[in-house]
Amino acid sequence: MGKVNAEAKKTYAEKVKVYKQQIEQILQREKSLLAVVDKSDTTQAYKLITLCEDRLNLAAHYLLLNRISLSMLGIKNEAFLNDARKSCYESIIHLERIVSDAVDAPFTDMEEYWALIDELSDRKRYEILMKLGFTIESVIEGFGENTKWKWSFVDLNGRYAAVFKNMINFKTIVAGLDPRMEDYQIRYKLLEQAKSQLVKSADEFRLKYELSTSRIDDFKTAIKFLSALRRIHLVLGESEGAEDVKRKMELWKQKMEDDDRKQA
Repeated sequence: MGKVNAEAKKTYAEKVKVYKQQIEQILQREKSLLAVVDKSDTTQAYKLITLCEDRLNLAAHYLLLNRISLSMLGIKNEAFLNDARKSCYESIIHLERIVSDAVDAPFTDMEEYWALIDELSDRKRYEILMKLGFTIESVIEGFGENTKWKWSFVDLNGRYAAVFKNMINFKTIVAGLDPRMEDYQIRYKLLEQAKSQLVKSADEFRLKYELSTSRIDDFKTAIKFLSALRRIHLVLGESEGAEDVKRKMELWKQKMEDDDRKQA
């Protein structure tokens, strides 16, 4: 790669100036909101939703700055990508503070968390969660295949899958699955995406175990994601799907126990 000339650097600096100003404005708004979010009141959860969305907007700005760097200078800007990566984590953390980071909690244990955002529509939940997923995918794509964060992204995707599932109120959503009801399609897509993310994380943690860590804890986490998936199938009355996942869990548990004995 040739050396970037001074004129290109100057043009680039002018191009990104406005986006950096916007980033500063978002950060200042975030700082003000963080100063009051811990005050216990009925709006705390919704403030955390706002903080989550602000962090996604920040990530979008950082990703845009990296694209501009690639376009104008021919250089991948790792600093901007890393800021985007951190913003994805922050977005997830804000949601975890509302609905927890539990991978496979009984739905009865989740009701107190769901109550905190009972005024948040299924459509809004879907929009936030899909934007978060798209942003994570964009960050991973930006870093590329040969990145030191490769296996760390498995953990990021896992936290995303867990919080995606936890943001769904399974106490109320089943009643809203009548095709004649408003936003039926949104609820259907919300559930299908939740199941898809759980499958993805189960497979990724299994792969992480096989190709990277050989840590039984990673295998256990993979099985836990399958258990969460089976729980959804059961509450939705999808007996065939639940049975398929159960068989897969049994096979994985047997493999894990065999490996554990070999490692002992």
